[in-house]
Amino acid sequence: MNLRAPLFAIFFLTLSVLPAQKQITLEEIWGGAFSTEGLQVLRSMNDGQYYTVLEMDRGARRSSIVKYEYRTQQPVGTLVATDAGKGIPFFTSYAFSADESRVILATDVTPVYRRSRLGVYYVYDLGSGELVQIASEAIQEPTLSPDGSQVAYVFQNNLYVKNLASGAVSQITQDGQANAIINGVTDWVYEEEFAFVRAFAWNATGTRIAFLRFDEREVPEFSMDVYGSGLYPFPYVFKYPKAGEANASVSLHMHDLQAGTTRPVDLGNPYYIPRIQWMQDANHLSVQTLNRHQNRLQLLQVDAGSLETTLLLEETDAAYVDVTDNLTFLPGDRFIWTSEKDGYNHIYLHAADGSLERQLTSGPWEVTAYYGFDAKRKRIYYQSAEQGSTLRDVYSVGVSGKGKRRLTEGAGTHRAAFSTDFSYFIDTYSSVDTPPVYTLHRASDGKAVKELKNNQALLDKLAGYQISPKEFSTLRVNGNDLNMYMIKPADFDPAKEYPLLMFQYSGPGSQQVANSWFGSNDYWHQMLASEGYIIACVDGRGTGLKGRDFKKVTQLELGKYEVEDQIEAARILSERPYIDASRTGIWGWSYGGFMSSNCILKGNEVFEVAIAVAPVTSWRFYDTIYTERYMHTPQENPEGYDQNSPLFFADQLKGSYLLVHGSADDNVHVQNTMRMVEALVQANRPFEWAIYPDKNHGIYGGNTRLHLYNKMTDFIRKNL
Repeated sequence: MNLRAPLFAIFFLTLSVLPAQKQITLEEIWGGAFSTEGLQVLRSMNDGQYYTVLEMDRGARRSSIVKYEYRTQQPVGTLVATDAGKGIPFFTSYAFSADESRVILATDVTPVYRRSRLGVYYVYDLGSGELVQIASEAIQEPTLSPDGSQVAYVFQNNLYVKNLASGAVSQITQDGQANAIINGVTDWVYEEEFAFVRAFAWNATGTRIAFLRFDEREVPEFSMDVYGSGLYPFPYVFKYPKAGEANASVSLHMHDLQAGTTRPVDLGNPYYIPRIQWMQDANHLSVQTLNRHQNRLQLLQVDAGSLETTLLLEETDAAYVDVTDNLTFLPGDRFIWTSEKDGYNHIYLHAADGSLERQLTSGPWEVTAYYGFDAKRKRIYYQSAEQGSTLRDVYSVGVSGKGKRRLTEGAGTHRAAFSTDFSYFIDTYSSVDTPPVYTLHRASDGKAVKELKNNQALLDKLAGYQISPKEFSTLRVNGNDLNMYMIKPADFDPAKEYPLLMFQYSGPGSQQVANSWFGSNDYWHQMLASEGYIIACVDGRGTGLKGRDFKKVTQLELGKYEVEDQIEAARILSERPYIDASRTGIWGWSYGGFMSSNCILKGNEVFEVAIAVAPVTSWRFYDTIYTERYMHTPQENPEGYDQNSPLFFADQLKGSYLLVHGSADDNVHVQNTMRMVEALVQANRPFEWAIYPDKNHGIYGGNTRLHLYNKMTDFIRKNL
């Protein structure tokens, strides 16, 4: 069953026999020299025996949706392809109607924020071959009704429905206005923090649409300059609620397509509505609501006819309740729910009235992903860290809570993509020694059917490079055993002393120390190790996969315990004879930049060097949903905000400090870095900094990443 053993063997054999020939370069990292091969994104069809793949030739501007059989992995037909003669354009994504009779084709797509897109969309009828352009303008989130006869979409903050047979378009809302009223899609902060854009949903019969309306007129505006290439820069203005400020007022509405009426639903004035989802009964809508502190979540049932609401479930926590996409309604509207209420994230089965039937998983480990329910076999599929907090495996369990089966083998990270009927799943497996391997498995018992793709070519290539192993261990810090990895130079000599560079992110529920294949930063760390640096990463308190209490200990004090753990970890590691205690650095991006800034300030006797990329420097500057989830408002918790803000400790800087930010960062605003610069200037502390014009939170595009990593590398070489 274990198709991966040869990869392990070859990897270790090549590293042990062949001498290191080359060192990794930044040009190779950011030029894609070490990219892994992956499977194209596939979508399981309703029968569960076939799937579709979007195949594209961007150079020729040609795309097609090809149908494959799971069992043989062979193509059985092309459903639609670019055809100038038939008017079928080059398309870059697609979405079926629920009955798979029609498909939406996306063209000319441009990003708005992290998840939102504008585009020109078409509907293709798979039976007749008819192609219909939905609208001449760029629109958002077109979604077909279940039978494919109608399509709903958002244009300029209003919700529309188009009848594909007649071509008639109905405008459902009239009050949409930029930076004021939004219907059917989310505002900036919902998109970023609740991770969804489409805020409307068809019921199963296509007779009703439930949607959210955002009134953001009271939300303060944020403006950032766009420099562009013209003579004058111009301001980009959007609504951004910073911690403690007003959020959009959000309301739920029900549109009846037959009656042509839209009615508001009285939910008792909730502060947030992070999810809406139709139940199995086409007349029942589920709605999740949250209070502002996000420590009280209610799951409500709305009767679409009477608009009466019923409380199904209430989840409370002394800190906060996570919002997920795990809610699944079974036949009869029993439902699956995940919760941390026993101290770890687990799966629960509830009756249709919301009462608890049973807990389906339990133990001192976390369920890390929920894959779905197989109604035929009455089994639930999920991913968990039961084998260890740095590992992931795929499991199934009966709806009775019995008969648990582990479906994957091999220590590392397994991720599954199941066929619709749960006959098969494709396992994506990787570890620190094995780049992604894709295998087809039977879902019933996990038996491997076929290896689909591996990255042996990448392993062969890396055999010619100086690669050091990533060593996993735990470090006892402040009374906790923290997960750690360390990368030593390939020619490591325990009798010598080496500088130490620590890397971390440290945000609530995050994880950096995981047994999975390299990311771009891992290659950079390998390059630095080849130059004589030791790299270490420690997941401190507040990070994930070790239970609720470990994760939520940082509540109301972001930047306190996490910083204490990094400082103490650095102090402990510096006591090792092979580490030079006078040469200790730390770096991070975003939350990690907030952390590295605090570490070199509060830990100025331990750290000599820090790099902060796109850092938060005061949580007062960040958005409401994320910040208040962990900190409450600045009005309620001023000490928590200020006592852990790098701005208030600028005069404690002793070492070498590099600040980096993109000027068009709509997420962590460049204001954070500008205020930090001013604090350092007034404290008369030397530092280095770089601003990348018109770059967002990712700081990428063209040679931008290469330039950034060259700058960071030079800074480390010079100062550490």
